[in-house]
Amino acid sequence: MNKSHLPLLLFCSVCLIWGTTWFAMEIAVATIPPIFATALRFLIAAPILIILAKVLKQPLLFPKQQMKWMPIVAVFYFAIPFTLMIFGEQYISSGLASIIFANMPIAVMITSSLFLGLRLAKFQIAGLLLAVISLSLILVNEMNLGGDDYLLGFSALGGAVIMHAIMYVMVQKYCGDIPVLTYNALPSLLAALCLFASSFLLEQPDLSAFSVDSTIAVAYLGVFASVGGIVAYFKLGQVCTPFTASICFLLFPVVALVLSTSVTGSSISTQSIALMLPLLTGILITKTDKSFWNFLLKKPRLFQNN
Repeated sequence: MNKSHLPLLLFCSVCLIWGTTWFAMEIAVATIPPIFATALRFLIAAPILIILAKVLKQPLLFPKQQMKWMPIVAVFYFAIPFTLMIFGEQYISSGLASIIFANMPIAVMITSSLFLGLRLAKFQIAGLLLAVISLSLILVNEMNLGGDDYLLGFSALGGAVIMHAIMYVMVQKYCGDIPVLTYNALPSLLAALCLFASSFLLEQPDLSAFSVDSTIAVAYLGVFASVGGIVAYFKLGQVCTPFTASICFLLFPVVALVLSTSVTGSSISTQSIALMLPLLTGILITKTDKSFWNFLLKKPRLFQNN
């Protein structure tokens, strides 16, 4: 394969994997309880990640001085947020769930400002406000259509976004030097074990009730979303700029919406779809480099006298 095509291939792969992940979760939770489905997802992913870590000579354990973070990551980055995501999809469509989660860059920016003292530029604040207002209008609009069940779904997805953002910032501060496979392999396995125990205690799953479609969907989440998505996005960050990689957050909701509409016929309202434009624009503005805005605002010299 021509190496010049690698960034485009990785970019498309990430958008497709992330976009289809939400639809797979919607199918999985149709007959499999959310905690058990998430546990099974990580149980499938963990051995593959461990093998990849061994092949690529990345350690399985966190460094000794950072070992306390391994169970924290397992519970608060993997177990709880991913369970909240799939739980929320019992009440809202996969397309709407993906729109909520596309605001992860906004949540990371806010938590970085609160916990790391990151100073936001004026254009970032403007983009943040545009995105937050647009998302709020989408949620209010869908709430009027969906009732109380939608509130439960929104709350679950919102909680997952907030928890992921806080963990992302904390890990960047205290565990930023840990390789990506080390960060994912054993914590995924720990998360699976914790979730299986919780599921049998709280959900008491009936394995005979699991449909073939839901089981295949969980397998897809384990192999493609939890392994393929991680590897593809990490590699994408190595071969292109962070800004280019972050554009995936603008496109995967579109993939999720198209898939949800074409396969199930369910979709968000026309007004909410229209509000996606300012929402995604706001996210894009916050991720744009300051030099870009300096270039746009700089006076053109073409008409200046010598």
